[in-house]
Amino acid sequence: MDVRYGDVLSQQAEPTASELAMASVLSFAPRRVEEVAPSFAAAVPSLAASTRLHESLPVAAPGLVERNLARVVAEPVPPVFHQPALRDIAALVDNPFDEEEGALSDEMARVRDWIADTYRVSEEAIEPALAAAETHAEELGFDPLLIVAIMAVESSFNHRAVSNMGALGLMQVIPRYHKDKIGPNRGRNVLFDPETNVRVGTLVLQEGLQRYGTMQRALQYYNGSLKDSKARYPRKVMALKKRLMLIAGRDSGRAPEQAS
Repeated sequence: MDVRYGDVLSQQAEPTASELAMASVLSFAPRRVEEVAPSFAAAVPSLAASTRLHESLPVAAPGLVERNLARVVAEPVPPVFHQPALRDIAALVDNPFDEEEGALSDEMARVRDWIADTYRVSEEAIEPALAAAETHAEELGFDPLLIVAIMAVESSFNHRAVSNMGALGLMQVIPRYHKDKIGPNRGRNVLFDPETNVRVGTLVLQEGLQRYGTMQRALQYYNGSLKDSKARYPRKVMALKKRLMLIAGRDSGRAPEQAS
């Protein structure tokens, strides 16, 4: 049986609003809206009046609307709309001024600048040690500037320093005496890591304070100078700590802390 396209088209239902809109987007041969859907134009006069201003609406050839819809559905979603990307953007919006983890306090940043100029150490090299001093000193109830003063006296901020007695790193820790603080299965070279060295050194100072009860004796224990009646090492450390307090911009008249 010979079926022509015109015969099939005459039997089809009038196009819906969605089909008209899709035909407009796909830009096919134009026909007046009254010719395409007279009942629809009559039912919605405002839409019909609007379409007459444009003179015509395109009508899609048979099958093209379905094929283009299938193509659009099959196309992958652009990466910018993927959920992980949206989560990342949301995180930035929620915390736009979130401080970087391990950032120095304002007063320690001033101390860092002074150390870099005075001891000829790069800011990038000394900053991990100063951040560790703030973290571990505060955990154990010490003034972070006391830990910095010990570093200055012991090694002049040389994280690779080695003494004749075998003391290593920034706070000159002797590994054979403090294996319990370093941790099991860790070699002596781990004390050249600034964070580890400062952590262990601060624990040694705490051990001295627990044993002897005063900061002077704790510092002498740390230095191995308990028999020094003149307490020269504690005096040197505390004098440097007071200088660091001025550099940090701290009020020297505030209440003393455990480590003062």
